[in-house]
Amino acid sequence: MNVLRYMLRRTAGALAVLIVLSAGVFTATEVLPGDAVDVVAGVDASPAQREQLRTELGLDRSPADRYREWAWDAVHGDLGTGLVGRRPVADVVTDRLPDSMLLAGLASAVAAPLAVVLGLGAGMRAGRAADRWITTATQIAVGIPEFVTAGLLLAVLAVWLDAFPRVSLVPLGQSPLQAPETLVLPVLTLCVVGSAAATRLIRATVADIRTTPYIESARLNGVRGIRLAVRHVLPGALAPAVQALALTTGGLVGGTVVVESVFGYPGIGHELQQAVAARDVPMVQGIALALCAVMLLMLLVGDVVANLLDPRARA
Repeated sequence: MNVLRYMLRRTAGALAVLIVLSAGVFTATEVLPGDAVDVVAGVDASPAQREQLRTELGLDRSPADRYREWAWDAVHGDLGTGLVGRRPVADVVTDRLPDSMLLAGLASAVAAPLAVVLGLGAGMRAGRAADRWITTATQIAVGIPEFVTAGLLLAVLAVWLDAFPRVSLVPLGQSPLQAPETLVLPVLTLCVVGSAAATRLIRATVADIRTTPYIESARLNGVRGIRLAVRHVLPGALAPAVQALALTTGGLVGGTVVVESVFGYPGIGHELQQAVAARDVPMVQGIALALCAVMLLMLLVGDVVANLLDPRARA
């Protein structure tokens, strides 16, 4: 019952945050330079045609009225229609989001075990040479912007070594899994950033746990090395590690926006970049809201799983 109450409370909190984020997304798109009428009408439209189009798009109403209508439609699965190409935003999200989730999922599948191993190893040797090397490397990886990391990998692996395609184009109608070579560089970029961030969070947790009386008692009983780390330290760090990995996975979904633009990968991030460039406000609003919902869902799942794994919560 306690777990159920916790889940309901966290779900209600996530929905409240999503409402706040939706208002933020709507407000941010309202202050973008330019006018949506310019995108649809073009430069040759007369003032009368522009005014008529403004009325048809609902831009003559107050922002509060337009937000209420947009939010109500979004609750019912209608994210509006894009100005460029008149595509339903929900259809674009449905078509492109799975490809972006594929990138984030593959990157998480590699980054998660790597982060656990590195974080556990560094935390168990806090202050030693191995810890300093891992901490320095992850700090550098986290500090470098994603587009720089993508550019470096592109220059080395695609240009210099010519081992992978420079652009992650997927033939129309095909799944990215049918061209796995196009996934390597985007996934590797996300993996570098994601594993570095998660490693630092897990390392900090393990370093705290290893100094507890319980671990000191295990040491006095002769438990050492891998056995101490796996059987005694890792269970205590498991719940925080799950939260760290959930936070990292959510960040990877958002990070696909940059990575997809660099490699030309046909995901939701690439669609968002094109919509921003074209000043396609409904498309920007719908995609941004969908990304916010996905990231909140990741965090919610991470919190619930961490709560189930935490022995204090079960008690």
